[in-house]
Amino acid sequence: MDKDLKKISDYWKKVYSSRVKKYRPFEISEDFKRYASMFALGNSYLYIVNLHDFQLEYVSKSVEQFVAKPVEEIVLQDLLRAILPEELEGINLKGKVVSDFYTTYLDRKDVLSYKNMFSYRMRDSSGQIRTMLYQAIPLSVLENGAPEHVLCIQTDVSHLKISSTNAVSFININGGKCYFNVDISTGKFDPELCEGGKKDLSELFTEREKQILIRLSRGHNAEQIAKELHLSPHTVKTHRKNILHKSGCSNTTELVAKCLTNGIISPSLV
Repeated sequence: MDKDLKKISDYWKKVYSSRVKKYRPFEISEDFKRYASMFALGNSYLYIVNLHDFQLEYVSKSVEQFVAKPVEEIVLQDLLRAILPEELEGINLKGKVVSDFYTTYLDRKDVLSYKNMFSYRMRDSSGQIRTMLYQAIPLSVLENGAPEHVLCIQTDVSHLKISSTNAVSFININGGKCYFNVDISTGKFDPELCEGGKKDLSELFTEREKQILIRLSRGHNAEQIAKELHLSPHTVKTHRKNILHKSGCSNTTELVAKCLTNGIISPSLV
């Protein structure tokens, strides 16, 4: 496993650290710490990483629920070691697609507009396997276009009963073009390999379908959803069938995983 981790870290250093020549700390205000403490509650944690040397400049205390170390002693390698061994090759490919997107595909002016997200599985300090949703957004960018500081948010989404997927999504936080569930098999970013081609999955669903989708992600059955939305169970089942057809999914588990990484479902809503 350490060999696989070294391969990942060596690649990151080659792509990012070689472009971030000088170490500059990120200025973390008290306001940021206060907002971070509200953001990282219970089933999530966040940190800021400096891509010059991959030092963690800030880590929320909630990380201690995932890693058996005091927060002040935790380094990036501790977080990587928690990833299940069978997930490492996928993490490596996801990292390559992410780096290619930010350092090759995007113009410098667009780097701060995109967050990337994907799911993976890890084992926490108690031995419990968790499915995590990883979200990351650059906080600063250098003149050469390289991200310098990155905010990473990790959320436990095990309750959604999904598994990790071989895809990564890039979401424009300003409402611009998004790239959902991009295939990672080539290790390169290709805009033609995103889910649905050029079609945004969220545009396929009606507001009623989105309401039902959120409740499906909570594990509710047709009868429960019907009662809550004042519909008949038959109507709910028809909506579910239409949602699956539109999304190209064969079951609810696949549907929830796809919609989570498309940003249609937020972990905070379920």
